[in-house]
Amino acid sequence: MTAGVHHHIRKPHWLKRQLPQGPEFEQIRGLLRQKKLHTVCQEARCPNMWECFSCKTATFLIMGAHCSRNCRFCAVEHGIPEPLDPDEPRRVAEAVRQMGLRYVVITSVTRDDLSDGGASQFAAVIQALRNGADNARIEVLIPDFQGCRHALKTVLDAAPDVLNHNIETVARLYPVARPQADYRQSLTLLRRVADHANDIDVKSGLMVGLGETEPELMQTFADLRDAGCRILTIGQYLQPSRSHLPVASFIPPEIFEKWREIGLNMGFAEVASAPFVRSSYQARHLYEAVDRCLCPSSRADSDTRS
Repeated sequence: MTAGVHHHIRKPHWLKRQLPQGPEFEQIRGLLRQKKLHTVCQEARCPNMWECFSCKTATFLIMGAHCSRNCRFCAVEHGIPEPLDPDEPRRVAEAVRQMGLRYVVITSVTRDDLSDGGASQFAAVIQALRNGADNARIEVLIPDFQGCRHALKTVLDAAPDVLNHNIETVARLYPVARPQADYRQSLTLLRRVADHANDIDVKSGLMVGLGETEPELMQTFADLRDAGCRILTIGQYLQPSRSHLPVASFIPPEIFEKWREIGLNMGFAEVASAPFVRSSYQARHLYEAVDRCLCPSSRADSDTRS
């Protein structure tokens, strides 16, 4: 893997794909517009947006579309965040019910302007989903809450099925890619989740192609396992615009598959590793694969609802 940063690298053939379209895509986009809801699919320019919308799934982005941080890899807009909308939890639950989802991913912009980092809004959305979303499984992808234990406990007490917090990259690249975050703080958050309750699956993800080395990547895998992470996602970093960090290298699919096998051998319950993998891509599949592995009978009722 190349350690240096190179500009204007031509995309290889495995990163070229046909965009699925159709009435399902337009239906989901129209519903989100009607409910005045954001998705990370749209705000972060996810390469899987067309596929996921066409399959009637989406990752909801709560607490507005403006992030209080400005990570150099992320396409979500940086700026002054909007006031919290107390009606947002109800609208998310309504959208989930109308979409007929059985697995929901909720994430947010980072809200360092709020005393609890927005933890109470996460809890309110989880509660609204529990009350009106027909027993959908709930995954939350949370920011670091600046290391606040109370904020994390607020989310955990709302009892999501999966708590995801992305480590994003190796420790050495944090000052470049995530200057307002802290590698050890993110690991501590994951460890606290694992220590809090055995029935909440701990998940994390990272992107590659930013200039990390393979030994650094293996150390990150080991750090995540030591912190209690059980589900891991690995995907190719793609530069959202010329103002973002450039791609240092494009990783071939066979290397991603090798990393998946390494991760499983290190003790992760499930690993999704491929160029187009993102933290919430095929999230339901990963969750159910892990749950069936641990307790085959525990998913019987959920599988009949699918």
